[in-house]
Amino acid sequence: MRWNNLGDDTPAAAPALFGTDVVTTTVDTPEFRGITFHEVRARSIINRVPGTSRMPFVWTVNPYRGCSHACVYCFARKTHSYLDLDTGADFDSQIIVKVNAPQLLARELAGGRWHGEHIAMGTNVDPYQRAEGRYRLMPGIIAALRDRANPFSILTKGTLILRDLELLRQAADVTDVGVSVSVGFTDPELWRTVEPGTPAPDRRLGVVRALRDIGIPCGVLMAPILPYLSDSPAQLRETVRAIAAAGAASVTPLVLHLRPGAREWYMAWLARHRSDLVRRYEVMYAGGAYAPKWYQRRVTREVHELATEYGIGPARRGGHRAVPEPAPRPEPGTQLTLL
Repeated sequence: MRWNNLGDDTPAAAPALFGTDVVTTTVDTPEFRGITFHEVRARSIINRVPGTSRMPFVWTVNPYRGCSHACVYCFARKTHSYLDLDTGADFDSQIIVKVNAPQLLARELAGGRWHGEHIAMGTNVDPYQRAEGRYRLMPGIIAALRDRANPFSILTKGTLILRDLELLRQAADVTDVGVSVSVGFTDPELWRTVEPGTPAPDRRLGVVRALRDIGIPCGVLMAPILPYLSDSPAQLRETVRAIAAAGAASVTPLVLHLRPGAREWYMAWLARHRSDLVRRYEVMYAGGAYAPKWYQRRVTREVHELATEYGIGPARRGGHRAVPEPAPRPEPGTQLTLL
């Protein structure tokens, strides 16, 4: 098994030794059954994102690798192959935990090389996945950012963020804080099979309401929109309606993209659950990881029109010093990491 220094999400030239650098733990409780935690001490925690010219963020912090949300489409699956773990079941159940992340972040923020740039979290895997309930890394991470008045944003599908509302409020008093929740659709049957480890969509929208109530605007990343599964006019309308009802500051639609690692896992799921759509997906994604630009533009236009109809306008500043647009809209063909 190859392990890098786990300070970033790309392969490293000098792998660490699995036997001495990693503590493997299994927990026999219902919420963690079937999940193995690999506890590591990372050597760095603030990572520069490759290819930042096309991304709305440059620096990230990822306290976990692998994700028990088990979303069948997650394109972060490929990162598990760097550890000689598979991008399917292993990604869902073999979770890397950087147990020293809060202390390491505090040290790096105080270092002379760091100049207080914005840090994005949730750009690879969800920092509020189930493992966070056990390891509680995010309170220390948010506190470190608060104490240095360092701007940051969080993208999550997890409701565990509600535990940290007071810390987020404190941070928003001294720096720019942005939060986005990922809700691609509201269909309960589709959710149960496509995102089996996540809280239900209506519970995620409850996070939007809770943040709004403490004065922190929260955007919704409407992602991924699944071709032929969640993209009908009626489905798009229902999802945008629910997002508006939750008080979201903004909505950003993104169509499913299928990178290697995620593509194989998703197509296998499709063959089991909707074999009638396999050929249509093969045609739609014949050109690569992304749906055709005409399709992306059509869906984006429909969602933006619905957002205008339901009164979801540009997010507004108010109350705390919160970043009002936590999920910038990329050009068609550019994709944020989906959780």
